[in-house]
Amino acid sequence: MQYYLLNQYLKDTFGEKVYKIAIDGGFTCPNRDGSIDTRGCIFCSGMGSGDFAESRMNTITEQIENGKQRLLNKISNGKYIAYFQAFTNTYAPVEELRSKYMEAVRHPDIVAISIATRPDCLPDEVIALLQEMNAIKPVWVELGLQTIHESTANYIRRGYPLEVYDEAVQRLKQIGVDIIVHVILGLPGESKKEMLETVRYVGNSGVNGIKLQLLHVIKGTDLEKEYHSGVFNVMSMDEYTSLVADCIAILPERMVIHRMTGDGDKKTLVAPLWSGDKKRVLNLLNKKIEEKERV
Repeated sequence: MQYYLLNQYLKDTFGEKVYKIAIDGGFTCPNRDGSIDTRGCIFCSGMGSGDFAESRMNTITEQIENGKQRLLNKISNGKYIAYFQAFTNTYAPVEELRSKYMEAVRHPDIVAISIATRPDCLPDEVIALLQEMNAIKPVWVELGLQTIHESTANYIRRGYPLEVYDEAVQRLKQIGVDIIVHVILGLPGESKKEMLETVRYVGNSGVNGIKLQLLHVIKGTDLEKEYHSGVFNVMSMDEYTSLVADCIAILPERMVIHRMTGDGDKKTLVAPLWSGDKKRVLNLLNKKIEEKERV
């Protein structure tokens, strides 16, 4: 089974291992400011899924420098990706976006910009800005799709239909940025068949990469209430790693796999607790992939 992991892609593209620095640009989300909802997606933490991002109280440059200091034990003089991670990072006036993005683009140690956002937050002026930036340094746009199934999308309060994702992908492909799609595995009520349908759909949509994210139940979320009330169960490590091996088998060979599991903040992670042992999860996952290759 041929598959293309992010580390190899980064070495192929930049000539060495490159590390992401998670940045909080100080943005919000239409699912929180009342434009769509005020509660956020059902699984989203109070940090807008930016639990490992630097502090929004600092400038973008300060966040990059702080991130570099955090990574000193891994890399002392290397290349980095500025990852605008927390909340919806295209959801602001375009001049505010330009100021913050360009501050990262101009940093000499930053080799690419990665922007996490929603497919429904890409107006024409933002698309034009992304195209302009992509001519200076590579731009990645990370789209939070999570599922193609409308019943699940409604349950998690995603707030947009699948056609919006399709349109966003086409518009982003036209300007030549890399597109990475986030998919959550283990969403309440979804069968293995439905999860594989989502992964296959993403694989066929012509995007560059995918993040396979295990569903995490985080303290303080509405999902936590659902979990404790017995609405759903989380997957076991064996179930999850088997599922990921099946997902990888149906993806295009040159699609970059940016993530195969996920790191939850251990201070706020409610379930599944086994996911906190990432090395053990990856070892079992590699074993499952090897088993699948032998079949």
